[in-house]
Amino acid sequence: MKLKDKVIIVTGASRGIGKETALLLANEGAKVIINHSNSAADAQKTVDEITKKGGKALAIKADVSQRKETTRLFDEAIAAYGKVDVLVNNAGVMVSKLLKDNSQEDFTRQFDVNVRGIFNMLQEANSKLADNGNIINISSSTVKLMFPTYALYSASKAAVEQMTRVFSKEIGRGISVNALAPGATETDLFLEGKSQETIDKLSAMNAFNRLAKPIDIAKVILFLASDDSKWISGQVVGANGALI
Repeated sequence: MKLKDKVIIVTGASRGIGKETALLLANEGAKVIINHSNSAADAQKTVDEITKKGGKALAIKADVSQRKETTRLFDEAIAAYGKVDVLVNNAGVMVSKLLKDNSQEDFTRQFDVNVRGIFNMLQEANSKLADNGNIINISSSTVKLMFPTYALYSASKAAVEQMTRVFSKEIGRGISVNALAPGATETDLFLEGKSQETIDKLSAMNAFNRLAKPIDIAKVILFLASDDSKWISGQVVGANGALI
């Protein structure tokens, strides 16, 4: 059990990559905080799956774009389990439109959750994450690509990557800070609104001719959350099947 006795917050953990990550980390011995913003039923299902297997998990509702709520999220996690060792900043939103068609609200929503959300969580982690902990910020391989309709989403994730690099040299206390950049992955967020033709085209762009499964990404998060990865910090790790 690579994560025995570690306490881990996974934001946006009620579905998709977050859920698969929470299940895997719990299976490796971690006590997992299942964070969600408005998916109480799905979050509780994830908790139930973990506890039925003998693991420990707790669902906490918090909107990471709101600083007071991130403070409460950390404080409730510490009250429940005594500490937080690992933070997986997975919560994110995506609006796929041509740049000219995005509204002010589209811009605000993506940057509030994808950038401000991680900013808020990193500020909390600065003083509340345990010494020698690990932080994994979820980015996207779209940062390096010029996909039409992804301008704002990619820009928000580029901001995450730069915060990751700088914060890794600021936080100290033996804490490693990395970003993980998945490629196209079979999640509701990714598949929404995409035709089969588009999905097939994206699948053909990597070396394995398929979309990633959430478990493919979760396994990389497991490595980055474990002590095995301690000498890796300030990096953006691509998990995209040689897409780029």
